[in-house]
Amino acid sequence: MSSLIEELPKIIERGKKEAQKILDGLSKSNKITLQTNEFVLPTKAQGGLTKFTGQTIKEIGKIEWLNRMVYGDNLLTMQALLAGDNSSGLSSMRGKIDLIYIDPPFDSKADYRTKIHLPGTDIESKPTVIEQFAYSDTWKNGTASYLEMMIPRLILMRELLSEQGSIYVHIDWHVGHYVKVIMDEIFGKENFKNHITWLRSSSGKTISKNFPNDTDFILFYSKSDDYIFNPTYMPLSETTIAMYNKDDGDGRGKYRLFPLQKTGGPGPETTYDYKDNNGKIWKCPPKGWRMKQEKLKALEDDGRLYIQGKSIGEKAYWNERDNEGRLSNNLWNDIANLQGANAEILGFNTQKPEKLIDRIIESSCPENGIVADFFAGSGTTGAVAEKLGRKWIMSDLGKPACMIMRKRLIDQNAKPFLYHSIGDYQKEQFEQSQFRTIGDLAHVVINLYGALPFPMQEGVPNNLGYIKNGKTLVIVDSPSKLTGYNTLKKAQELRSSFMGGWDKVVVLGWNFVTDIGRVIESLRDDKLEVLVIPPDLLDKLKTKASYEQLIKSGKIRFSSLQYLTIKSIIKKEYNKEQDEIFIELDNYVLLSPDALPLDKENKEKLEKVIKDDPLSLIEYWSIDPEYDGEVFRSKWQDNRQNRENDEDKFRVVRKTKLILPKIKGKRKICVKAVDVFGFESVVVGEVK
Repeated sequence: MSSLIEELPKIIERGKKEAQKILDGLSKSNKITLQTNEFVLPTKAQGGLTKFTGQTIKEIGKIEWLNRMVYGDNLLTMQALLAGDNSSGLSSMRGKIDLIYIDPPFDSKADYRTKIHLPGTDIESKPTVIEQFAYSDTWKNGTASYLEMMIPRLILMRELLSEQGSIYVHIDWHVGHYVKVIMDEIFGKENFKNHITWLRSSSGKTISKNFPNDTDFILFYSKSDDYIFNPTYMPLSETTIAMYNKDDGDGRGKYRLFPLQKTGGPGPETTYDYKDNNGKIWKCPPKGWRMKQEKLKALEDDGRLYIQGKSIGEKAYWNERDNEGRLSNNLWNDIANLQGANAEILGFNTQKPEKLIDRIIESSCPENGIVADFFAGSGTTGAVAEKLGRKWIMSDLGKPACMIMRKRLIDQNAKPFLYHSIGDYQKEQFEQSQFRTIGDLAHVVINLYGALPFPMQEGVPNNLGYIKNGKTLVIVDSPSKLTGYNTLKKAQELRSSFMGGWDKVVVLGWNFVTDIGRVIESLRDDKLEVLVIPPDLLDKLKTKASYEQLIKSGKIRFSSLQYLTIKSIIKKEYNKEQDEIFIELDNYVLLSPDALPLDKENKEKLEKVIKDDPLSLIEYWSIDPEYDGEVFRSKWQDNRQNRENDEDKFRVVRKTKLILPKIKGKRKICVKAVDVFGFESVVVGEVK
């Protein structure tokens, strides 16, 4: 078996070919696009539309820049950014990003379960199917698979960087040295600027048979020699601060003494005896003075010489010299990792302190420049960029991460931003246990549903099956794809045309676009049914025996999608120019716990919450009071933990009153709710 060193050139070559294939396909008509889920105007529930009302920020395409948060595979996100998309008001970002910071996963044994706090109980949720596939692919063959994942992504990041741009890759000892080698290959060894060591923690007195791993490191590369870099400063040590212990009481403040003697070899202009203003002669030090005689005289005339007894030195004042700190070097030992009761902590495993990202952005991104993070996690990069007046783009594959990011930005009163997902997932092939193709897995799912797969033959898609009684066509979507509008339209077409037509079509999906409820509603097709495949099915299909047992038991449940209901919207006149609109949530019907990534214990906990208080599962809900049927603009929102209206941190408010400008004709109001698992439901109502 070849060693990783022997395989590395082949891995790099494959990664380059994959990236080149992506770059060559950017101009194709079926290119990857960003689907706009939401235009977020961060206004927390405070009883009315206090910040954005009426027609404010109506036309997205006319705004010069909007920050963007993307849910989906970052490889596809970067394809969309490179290609550009006029429909979402995005021109190509090729060569336009000033700084990229990424903190990719680097622990193959990490536990990425999410803890969800609900009234009276906590639930642990596994990653979504897409996340599970992505992570199993990343570590399938250990470090080799990890590098296979990273190489094409780093190549696309280089394409996105401006000529003055830089990239910081946050990594640890597991794979960091290999990543350094591939970055030398992609960015050029000459563009390697530094290896920054971050002392993130102190191990204390715990003893193990090794030196404790208390550091991460950050690889800093530029795209060219003409890169942006601004010096930053680190706090002085307590020892250095203690040196500023003298004060003459003249209003200049505290100072410390710097020696005047030269440390190098003597020179003709610094070798002299100095006569001070009191007539005292100071003999030339053995190696001469640190400065010329005129400079020394100027210091004395300005009261900056300390002369006492046999001592002479330069007064260095705190408020003129060192108060900004010492110049940052490549050992960052002044920024502690998040722990204890730190107010920044959001409950996200890999969250980094804001000070760390602050230093990187201040160092390498100009004011009003663009920062990107394609493994965004808890959203620290965007949150800090927002505070520092930089533009940002963030992407993450995890739904919990995207919910945390969205809430974090709203809580800090961020500028309006777009929340996207990937318009159409193209990745169709995967390797999982005994299934080598999507067709193999689709046939198994079709059988478990109680249908028959079509025989393998040319011209017949390998993900189709049928039920004789009722003449029903069954379609199984890929676990690496988001089921959305395109899939459902294709299903309708197959129902009409495939093998003479069918009475009904059933689509079985693993993952869904966030507005799938609205998509189904817009199609208004009672001969189309959409069901959810249980995400833990893949775990149950690891062996042939387990598959046969499932067939016999018939216990696999394919659930319907979740939905939200609201009570009748009420309108009252507030004054001649404004109306009062009253909106109240009615019920939330969650898809079956069997269709969620939960173990038995957590499913039972969830069933009790569903029975007792289903609306407590709402993570946040938002309202667009002037919905145009295309882009949802969240102009009012409430989320759990928002205590502007109540003290209940586990529940959203159930009703609200909005004061809105009067309009002619009907007002279309869209209410969107996202539950604690990241599933989204939309309701549209009208008032005259």
